[in-house]
Amino acid sequence: MSLDYGKKELQMGGSMNGGIASGEVFEHGTTKRGLKPRHSQMIALGGCVGTGLFVGTGASLALGGPAFLLGSFVLMSIVVYMIVTAIVEIAAYLPVAGASMSYYGTRYVSRSLGFAMGWLYVYSLGILVPYEVTAGALVIDYWDSPVNVGVWITVFIVVIVALNLLPVEYYGEAEFWFASIKVFTIIGLLILSFILFWGGGPNQSGILGFHYWEDPGATKTWLAEGATGRFIAFVGTLVLCAFPFTFSPELLISTSGEMQNPRKDLKKAANRFLLRLVVFYVGAALAMSVISPSNDEALSNGGNNAKSSPFVVGIRHAGIRGLSSVVNASILTMAWSAGNAYLYMSSRALYALAISGQAPKVFLRCTKGGVPYAAVLACGLFGFLAYLNCGNSSSTVFTWFVTITNTSGFVSWICCCIVYLRFRAACKRQGVHELPYRSWLQPYGAWFGLVFFIVLALINGFNVFFPGQLTASSFLTAYIGLPAFAIIYAGHKLLLGRSDPWYLNAGEIDISDGLDIEY
Repeated sequence: MSLDYGKKELQMGGSMNGGIASGEVFEHGTTKRGLKPRHSQMIALGGCVGTGLFVGTGASLALGGPAFLLGSFVLMSIVVYMIVTAIVEIAAYLPVAGASMSYYGTRYVSRSLGFAMGWLYVYSLGILVPYEVTAGALVIDYWDSPVNVGVWITVFIVVIVALNLLPVEYYGEAEFWFASIKVFTIIGLLILSFILFWGGGPNQSGILGFHYWEDPGATKTWLAEGATGRFIAFVGTLVLCAFPFTFSPELLISTSGEMQNPRKDLKKAANRFLLRLVVFYVGAALAMSVISPSNDEALSNGGNNAKSSPFVVGIRHAGIRGLSSVVNASILTMAWSAGNAYLYMSSRALYALAISGQAPKVFLRCTKGGVPYAAVLACGLFGFLAYLNCGNSSSTVFTWFVTITNTSGFVSWICCCIVYLRFRAACKRQGVHELPYRSWLQPYGAWFGLVFFIVLALINGFNVFFPGQLTASSFLTAYIGLPAFAIIYAGHKLLLGRSDPWYLNAGEIDISDGLDIEY
């Protein structure tokens, strides 16, 4: 079977039972393909890089030490890239308007899985908006601002929602410049780390090298002694290091529905994503492990601003004055950008659910500029959770957001692997051998990712089972995402999908509807 791409306009929902009729979608307006190639490529580079990479890694370094930090980032980068190649292969084959992995879950697996995935994205990505808003407000507190944190939270929410209500080309332009700041910041910090490695700091009297790998040491123990304690520390570090990667691959799919040339841009974006993983994540982890001692108290006690960033700790040890504020300002823009991206993804997930008839029709409504404003405003309400930070438990709220979304991220990647494997099974059964994008990693990468993230989802909060570690909040935040997803899936299956198969037969999966469209 070959791919014949004509020039029709795809109107989603036609091939899915229970979907909204094409004409009804367009009565409410539709999204538009306004993301230029430079937008999509820079989003692939910068995307969801937020405070987790710069601030959250402090706790990871303090927990496991430099070797486990670097090893965790290398392993996570490899497996996340496997996820990227799998979902880009799916989306490049059929980059529909309003694209979301939940749409492909409905089309290639079952309506119940697509429904559960869609609502998982809505609430998980929605929760990440107040997470980044909270982080941004705390970052400002680094300068001992006299302004109440609630004021900054309000400013963040208003700006993020306003940007998402503008036509998508403006969102793309904003993310282009936000991502550019991220790129230049990380490159600058990598260069600085290289200089400090060779002893170029004011307080350095010789080559630093891998001194901090020797003192206080390359690895640490946690909850036990000896080899067992080191293994536990590595697992704990690996779980923490997953957060900076969470939902980053899915952003490529969400934006593909509004790319001007999705098939071409998605292939480039997948390659750029590999560069991002190697330079931004692995490179940053190596740099942080070299310039910052893992026993510095600021890593775990410095709050959720630049004080707890390994880069800032390393700069302080090197005796460089003033640069910490520059890094903090960069982290602030990252929080703003990531919050912007998460609201975009959450609203597009809700819009995709409405298109497939799995959310109220009101969320189909779009402006003339192609913005699903009803979905944006609804998902923007999650931002008000950030006001929980106005109390005395800001760090607790911060940690809860991290842990809850970690579990959701694992569940999402598990589902992505399942969707991809069913897509490949359908292609094989129906004789489709020509694909716009094909990775040599697949399908083995999807199988590995499936097993890997199932294990991580189960051990996400493993430390609560050790003596003296169990609390109600720690247990619930670590594992509540699993029953929440199961309840959504089972509820749809029992109430609306009783007559549906658990999964579509490979020979019956629709992989042809929409292929006569030129993207």
